[in-house]
Amino acid sequence: MPFDFINTHLQARQQDALLRKRHVVQHATARTITVNNKTYLNFASNDYLGFGDEAVNLNDSHALGSHSSALVTGYQAQQKALEQYLCDQFGYGAGMLFNSGFSANSSVIKALFQDKAAAQNSAIFQDKLNHASLIDGAMHSNAALVRFNHNDMNHLRSRLEKSKAQNKLIISEGVFSMDGDTAPLKELLALAKQHNAWLMIDDAHGFGALGKTGLGSCEAFITQTLPDILVITFGKAVASSGACVLGSKQFIDYMLQFNRDYTYSTAMSPLMASHTLARIKNIKTADDKRDKLNANIALFKQLAKSHNIAVMESNTAIQPIVLGCAEQTLQAADKLKQQGIWLTAIRPPTVAHNTSRLRITLTAAHTEQDITHLVKHLVGAVA
Repeated sequence: MPFDFINTHLQARQQDALLRKRHVVQHATARTITVNNKTYLNFASNDYLGFGDEAVNLNDSHALGSHSSALVTGYQAQQKALEQYLCDQFGYGAGMLFNSGFSANSSVIKALFQDKAAAQNSAIFQDKLNHASLIDGAMHSNAALVRFNHNDMNHLRSRLEKSKAQNKLIISEGVFSMDGDTAPLKELLALAKQHNAWLMIDDAHGFGALGKTGLGSCEAFITQTLPDILVITFGKAVASSGACVLGSKQFIDYMLQFNRDYTYSTAMSPLMASHTLARIKNIKTADDKRDKLNANIALFKQLAKSHNIAVMESNTAIQPIVLGCAEQTLQAADKLKQQGIWLTAIRPPTVAHNTSRLRITLTAAHTEQDITHLVKHLVGAVA
């Protein structure tokens, strides 16, 4: 029969405890989530500052739809204002908005190496733990893909020294989404300069939560040297959706010519652009929320250590506990749900084989009592 492989693959996923399912969420905040009429403490949200619980108040209303592609009639003043604000904050020459971070990451890489002749003399150097969108973009480009060990600058240096490519692009995340650790940006910038390479950083999980004013992993480098390409995602600490790619004016002009996702997608909603800009301006002064988030991270790490819970080395809101076995991880997540705690069991192919984990995400909305309750029941769940 045609397409018998579908049922075969679904059965295999089920047997390996890897079958993915969706849950209808009736209500969610950064602190709680309601599913099937039951409310849980939510430790799976990316709304790190808790802004998703707050309304954005604008003096005027904007159209919900942009009506067309940005290269037809969809590029409106609200989108331009959001791009310009981010350019001004970082010092980049230009930016362009996308409806998702995945689209931004993958399409930029594909478009940059769309010329087959140039791509034959190009190489993309990716951290092995980079997000799927970055890996997919490289795999579907015409350039060679070279992987280096996670945050291993000696390995990256060796790869760069051996490469004969004329056009080298190094790609990393600012904060790694499944491990919670941060990239060594200073060393990455130095290696890029030394080897005449470009550096691209996806700061989805850093923007808003890190930096003195919430500008993320790269804020400390604004007065020095920034990555050649910076991707800012709005679906995490900004509690919105979409993304912005920042770079030189020449680079963005090139993207406008050759980025198929941008050319053939309806542009970001003007309403979404306006709300996102207002939220980012709020984030700039949200020192109290960042302080609370950092205090919650410190409290969780302290309590986990005192209860001998093996948490990965991370100082960000992402605090993973690797259990290894996918079935065991699912069982642990179910035990926690019985105690009113919602946690996601992260399994392959999202993470490597035998590294299934509970991915705990902390927010500024959590209370000390919430975190104490979490750690208390983690002890029994991961035993």
